[in-house]
This record gives sequence, C-alpha cells and structure tokens, in this order.
Amino acid sequence: MNWGKSIVLAFVLFAGFVGFMAYNMATAKVDLVQANYYQTEIDYEKQISRIKNAKPFKDSIIKYLPAEKTINVAFPETVKTGEVNFYRSSDKNLDFKVPISKSNIVVQPTKDMQKGMWKVQAIWSDGKQEYFVENEYNLP
Repeated sequence: MNWGKSIVLAFVLFAGFVGFMAYNMATAKVDLVQANYYQTEIDYEKQISRIKNAKPFKDSIIKYLPAEKTINVAFPETVKTGEVNFYRSSDKNLDFKVPISKSNIVVQPTKDMQKGMWKVQAIWSDGKQEYFVENEYNLP
C-alpha cells in the first residue's frame, strides 16, 4: 500500500469517527433539570431567602435512617403548609412529591425507591415566612 491510499484511508476513518460521534450526541437522552428553566432562574432570589430562613433547621428536618429503610422529615410545629420533593436527577420520571401530614411528620419508605443518589427537598411555610432545606442521600 502506498502513501496516497494510507492518507485517504485515514481521512475516511476520521470522517466515520466524526459521523459516529455526531449521531451519538444527537440521539442522547437529555433531561433538563427544570422544564421552565428561565422562570426558575428569575425566581431564585426568593429561593435564597427561603434557604436563609431555614438555616436553624438545616440539620434537624430531614433524616435518613438506613436501619429502618426510611427517610423521615419532621417539620416544626408552626408549619401551615408544605411538601417534600424527592428528586432523582438521572430520571425525572422517578421524581415525586409528598404533602405534609397532620402530624407534621413525613415518613417515606426507601425500599421501593430506586438505588442511587436522591435529593430530598423540604419546602414549608409558617404563614409569615417560607423555608427550604435540601439534603442528598445515596440509597444502597
């Protein structure tokens, strides 16, 4: 084989590689973190305020109990409204929300939840201020 054929073969292989990579990138599944990303970004100042309000509660609201295979969320007694969001960044179809119960405690069994990284977000209001706490857990 001479140099001319080798150069043509190298160009053909490179073009095939570029085509293969372009096809893979075009068919890859990409989920946005938020469907309404731009509006969420505009409202982020309100979110910063919620996070500041919840600093005293940061370590006491959400607890993962591996022995009991549950995630417990205990809201303060002053809570009026709220919910707990279970967020799975790798697949938005696994996300779900649980409203606050009358006892202000949410107990979520983890045995039916898929293994891997989960974000647990507690959002609540006492009628005067809003609060937000988020913790990440890697479920085995």
